[in-house]
Formats: sequence, C-alpha cells, structure tokens
Amino acid sequence: MTATVWTLLPPVIAIALALITKEVYSSLLIGILSGALLFTGFNPLHALETTFTVMGDKLGGNINICIFLVLLGILVSLVTKSGASRAYGEWAVKSIKTRRGASFATSFLGIFIFVDDYFNCLTVGTVMRPVTDKYRISRAKLAYIIDATAAPVCIIAPISSWAAAVGSSLPESSSIDGFSLFLKTIPMNLYALLTLAFLMWLMASDFDFGPMAKYQKRHEQDDFQHTEETHVVGGAGKVSDLILPIVVLIVLCISGMLYTGGILEGASIVDAFANCDSSTALVLGSFTTLIFTALLYLPRKILTFGQFCESFTEGFRAMVPALMILTLAWTLSGVCSEDYLNIGGYVKTIVNPASGVTMFLPAIFFLIALGLAFATGTSWGTFGILIPIVLPVFGDVDSTMLVMTVAACLAGAVCGDHVSPISDTTILASAGAQCNHIDHVSTQMPYALLIAAICLVGYLAGGITGNGLVALGLGAALLLVAALVLTAKHKKQ
Repeated sequence: MTATVWTLLPPVIAIALALITKEVYSSLLIGILSGALLFTGFNPLHALETTFTVMGDKLGGNINICIFLVLLGILVSLVTKSGASRAYGEWAVKSIKTRRGASFATSFLGIFIFVDDYFNCLTVGTVMRPVTDKYRISRAKLAYIIDATAAPVCIIAPISSWAAAVGSSLPESSSIDGFSLFLKTIPMNLYALLTLAFLMWLMASDFDFGPMAKYQKRHEQDDFQHTEETHVVGGAGKVSDLILPIVVLIVLCISGMLYTGGILEGASIVDAFANCDSSTALVLGSFTTLIFTALLYLPRKILTFGQFCESFTEGFRAMVPALMILTLAWTLSGVCSEDYLNIGGYVKTIVNPASGVTMFLPAIFFLIALGLAFATGTSWGTFGILIPIVLPVFGDVDSTMLVMTVAACLAGAVCGDHVSPISDTTILASAGAQCNHIDHVSTQMPYALLIAAICLVGYLAGGITGNGLVALGLGAALLLVAALVLTAKHKKQ
C-alpha cells in the first residue's frame, strides 16, 4: 500500500483523533500503529516490530536533540533554584519608573530568554509579576505579554530548542539541510513577526480592546491586592547569575555551530553556518554552559552540591512532555517516509508544482497547522506531522514556495498553540502571571485571531505571486491599517 491514497490514513487518523480527544500522545501513537499495520499487510506482530524499529532509528538519529533538551531543562532548574530570577525582579521593581517601561521590560526579558519557551514563560512570569503589579498592569495582560513573546521569539531564533526540533523534522532521505531551511523560514514566518510587532504597538499605545479591556476594568482591584506570592525561589543569586548563563549559552551554541561547520578548517562564517551540525553544536554549547554554571554557583555557595544534583532530575522531568511529543512525531514521520508508506510519493502525484493548487498551499497549510495545534495544544507535534508531508510535494529542491509553505506550517502551529486552552505554553504563561487560565485564553484569543486573519491574507498573496516578501509586506501593511483603525476607535471612546 505504499504511495497510494491509503498512505494518507495514518496522519489523518492522528489529526482526527487529536481533534476529537484533545490528546496528542495517544493520537500520534494510534496513527503510528495504523501506518505500521498498512505497511505490514495488517500483521499485528510485524506492525509492532516495524513501529519500534522506526522509533529506535529515529531516536538514534536525533539523540543529540534529546540530550540538548535535557541539558536545557537542567539549566532552567539551576537558574530558578539559584534565586537569580528573584534578584532580577527586585532590581526591576526599583529601576522601572513607568507603566510602559514595565511592559517593555517584561517583553524584552522574554526576547532575551529565547533559547526555550518553557524557560521563557516560567522565568519572565516569576521575575516581572511584582513589577507589573506595581504599575497596575492586569494579570491577563501580563500573561499575554509572556505568551506573545515566548513562542514567537523561539520560532525565529536560530539558537533555540524550537530550531533544533524543526530541523530534525525533515525526512532522513532529504538532501535539504534542516537548519538552513529553518533560517530561510524566519522572514516568512508571518505570525511570529507580526505578533511581536503588534505587541510592541499595544505596549507603546498603552491601551487594550475587546475582552482584555473588559478584564482590566472588571479586575481593577482584584489583580493588585499584592497577596502573598505562592511561588518561592531559594538561593542567594544575583542578577548576573541569571544573565551570565544565558549569554554564555548563546555564545557557546553559536561557537559550536561555527566549529561543526568547519570554521577551524578554513570555512567562511556563512559556509560554516550553512554546513554546521546544529544538534551537535547545541549539545556542546549547553553542556559547556552547565559546567560554567556549576563553576559560577558552587564556589560562591549560591547552591549546595545537593541542590545542584537535584536539578538534574528536575530538569529531565520538566522536558519529558517535549521528548514524548518529539519521539512520537518522529516515528509517525518515519512510518510515512519513503522507506515505508511513502506518503510523499503519493502526495506529489496529486499536488505538483505545475498544478494550480500549489499557489494556495501556504494558506492551506497555515490553516491546517492552526487547527491541529489548537486541537492538540502542541506546536512541536503539529509541525512534526506536517513538515514531512510538505517537503515531497515540491521535491528535494529548496525553492521559495517550499520555504514559504514550511514557514506557514510553523506560523500556524504557533498561532494554534496560542489560542488553544490545552497548550503547555498557554498554561505556563497563565501560571507565570498567576492569572486565571480561562481568563488568559479568552482575553488573548481576539488578539491572536486578528493576526491570524492578516497572516492568511499574506500567505494567499505570497502563494499567488510566489514571493515571500510580498506576503510579509502585505501582512505588515494590513497590521498597520488594523492598528490605525483600533487607535481611532479608542480615541472616540
């Protein structure tokens, strides 16, 4: 049943079950098993054997990604335990003088912590909550600033867990370099870029609309009673103990990319980045940062040796959901690959670059990714399913339409993640801001859907013209029009 219409069944089953059950793990697993059954002629024993063969191969081929995520989780735990986050918050309370300053400081801290969205949500919420409370920024608005900064920044940051996950989603048979493809999607990732621009405008104009404005009025007193914080962070860390590990991680990961790309063998910087082994570079950078953090904390007794060791298990535990999603998404991709069901071969016969359907693919995949991420609450699972389907449509050629369609998948995944009440980052943003979760979802949704509508128009225009810059330019123009209309309405009130 390879390269036939039946090969579409596994991802369709996974998507349909995710929409119905809202459970991504079981949906992906059932999709994998259905694909294995199709490949083995419905032989249950051989299907199980195929499933775990593919899973083992995929884990072996992507083991550096898994190691990087675990090391990153350990670093997050260490920084939290050190008390450095608390020290930064205390410094911010004394240094920031205006409401706009508090909003921008919150967003800039989120942009600075771009290596991982979990790290971002938890750190920014814990650090900036006392500051935003002081200037009467509602908890719902704080949760939106956290959420609108975390994933959009991570999905356009080359040195992040998201970049590694996207790069590892490409089929093994592809000759396209995953990291290079990711870099090219950055200027075409409309949702991430426009969301950050929209957030900057909201903070600069210092007003809200829709449910967010109503929440601000309704909870004018409740949010700012300065009740005792339930989140306690130990340790005697300073602001530098938060900043230094992050800066070192960024510098060392970039250095690792240059090293694995052959910079020491005479390659240029551009060639080194293009030919680097990003997963190996991230492991080298994060492990060396872990050693640096130990040397920074332990001699000064910021943490005891026992607390340092506790962070290993806590960091691993925090990354288990991400590792589970990636493993299952990789396995589903493997079952659908050219070596097994060859879903790409079938899709390519239906939708080829010469057909008129191709021009609508960026918009179509944006909507599919949005719906799937909304239903499952995971961006990683979404692009892990969709990217291996997109690539064979355009062949093993790094074309503008391929890059735009992959960018649309990433944009839709982040957008769906934002509006989903079961998204991990949405939940973490609510927890970090100590905002009622449903209040955060309901107040954020109109903002996210406004940007989504603009992105859809942009991807339609980009697909028709075959030019990603047209998509970005039209999206920026529509965002400007929307901002002017909202500002005019606000002034009339």
